[in-house]
Amino acid sequence: MKCDVCDDKTATVFLTQIVKGNMQKINLCENCAKEKGVTDPTGFQLADMLLGFGQGARVETQPMEKSCTACGMTQSTFRKTGRLGCAACYSVFGDGMDGLLKAMHKGTRHIGKVPAHLSTRQADEEHLAQLRTALEEAVSKEAYEDAARLKSEIATLEKSLNQRVRV
Repeated sequence: MKCDVCDDKTATVFLTQIVKGNMQKINLCENCAKEKGVTDPTGFQLADMLLGFGQGARVETQPMEKSCTACGMTQSTFRKTGRLGCAACYSVFGDGMDGLLKAMHKGTRHIGKVPAHLSTRQADEEHLAQLRTALEEAVSKEAYEDAARLKSEIATLEKSLNQRVRV
């Protein structure tokens, strides 16, 4: 197999990279690989190299990286660990965090958790408020049978809620 750059020598370096779901392969001879910095231990981006083909452009190996002024946390360290160093990091790295948080959690706003026994109590209290509203409507419409049924439901629910408070 021949080198994709010089199309002369036999390829000895074979690179594959997936960028945005597309697989890109490139075959390089030893000289072209060294020329393009493939053997550079600081890293190599196939997509960057492919963009530089035919233009004689030198690809920058490491772009300027954001870092937190308070704790010194860098963007690459944050990506590797998945944790921020301090509270100030949220304002430094905040621009790109919405997508990351949506991927990791259900949303971008922390709402906390409610213990199960409290969440059912809250639901019952909301239901009680709805029943009271329905009772007022039934009385105003003079639907006394519905009002009596609602009053009975309210009394049962209030008794249940009062028993939970004592326990």
